[in-house]
Amino acid sequence: MTATNQKTRTRNRLTSTIRQWFDADYGNGDLTAIRARPDRVELLRVLPFVILHLGCLGVFLCGWSWTSVGLAVAMYLIRMFAITGFYHRYFSHRTFSTSRGAQFCFALLGACAVQRGPLWWSYQHRHHHKHSDDPEDAHSPIVRGFWWSHIGWITSARNFPTDYSQVRDLAKYPELVFLNRFDTVVPILFASSLFTLGHFLGQWYPSLGVSSWQFLVWGFFISTTLLFHATSSINSLAHLLGNRRYATEDNSRNSLLLALITLGEGWHNNHHCHMNTARQGFYWWEIDISYYGLKVLSWTGLIWNLKPVPRAAYENTHRISGNPNLAPFHPRRP
Repeated sequence: MTATNQKTRTRNRLTSTIRQWFDADYGNGDLTAIRARPDRVELLRVLPFVILHLGCLGVFLCGWSWTSVGLAVAMYLIRMFAITGFYHRYFSHRTFSTSRGAQFCFALLGACAVQRGPLWWSYQHRHHHKHSDDPEDAHSPIVRGFWWSHIGWITSARNFPTDYSQVRDLAKYPELVFLNRFDTVVPILFASSLFTLGHFLGQWYPSLGVSSWQFLVWGFFISTTLLFHATSSINSLAHLLGNRRYATEDNSRNSLLLALITLGEGWHNNHHCHMNTARQGFYWWEIDISYYGLKVLSWTGLIWNLKPVPRAAYENTHRISGNPNLAPFHPRRP
């Protein structure tokens, strides 16, 4: 390849990457060719994460107030529930039923978490369950190490496209496809709304001591950064730390700490053994806040048919081992 052709190819790839920040489906026609690319960290895809983390430093310029800190906590909890309850348990695993209108609202709320679109999230998660901790798993800490599973895999071009053929049940809804394709629209509107809200509250209620920049930094940058790392800890730490009740074919583990910071996702070994139940904490002492929230929503009639924990989940616990922490893990080979 000549130097001129190499420069042209590099320029085209740069242009494509930038356009994909606004149109996630741009240039993703040939999935086979994309998957043939080297699986590596790409600096241009790291840039949005760098900006997100640098935005947290704005706290040294705008300061803080109890109102802004409270906003950050509220936005963390609401959006974590949107990821765990809707992106994960509904879109990825269909563990309950709802109306089309509510489905769209759930997708909008999940998109505010800045973890891309609902179809991409669901496709990647379903792929993870199919290949968990084997060489095809996009974010296995067993195969590629902690940092790759935590953040590196997201920056690889191989993992950027959505394979719509694997989420046909969701791709039949054009409104969901739109949110998935233009996955930066909702986060931009969300951040802008926080900025605007902070401005008016600062004007109308000066005693709160808030400002537009304070709301943007705390409500968006700090809250979103913490949300991202907490969610990513399930990809990374939940396959390295904790106990194993079930002898699954992967190294998924249960962790109370991870369950608390992710509203219930830390019961990861439970989930990998019985992924199609709305509840991931199978026993009363396994705190699963997302499930409690879904249960409350079911009382309103907004959602229904929450899939229960199968009886086999309790029978298997005792059949595997007298000590539920001794379930063996045998990595699958390529």
